Amino acid sequence: MLPDLTPELTFQTSRSSGPGGQNVNKVASRVEVWFSIEGSALLSPEQKELLLEKLGPRLNKEGFLHLASQEDRSQLANKELVVQKLYEVLEQALHRSKPRKRTRPSKAAVQKRLLSKQKQSQKKANRGFRGRME
Repeated sequence: MLPDLTPELTFQTSRSSGPGGQNVNKVASRVEVWFSIEGSALLSPEQKELLLEKLGPRLNKEGFLHLASQEDRSQLANKELVVQKLYEVLEQALHRSKPRKRTRPSKAAVQKRLLSKQKQSQKKANRGFRGRME
């Protein structure tokens, strides 16, 4: 559904706070990705409009979508993870759910519900006070 957006992605690396021991202090394994929805040449105007509407709160002032990954010890694995996350976010935002068809409960279902309510009412009425005990 989505075209290959890799040419339009901007990556930035930094030191991660995750696992890695002493390696954490030396290697920039955290990967951040920046994607401009408005500046994309690969998305159709309809897709851009829908993404801007649904992802509005997640965009910064310049209109960039920002995601980061620091789950793995390797930069390459984190880069793959963050790109996967980006595609999942975009796919979810572009997904249109089918409108719900209004239906009526069947006569049998209505009858069954009313009967169960009557039974419950009778059960509770039978628990009531039955006169004085002497």
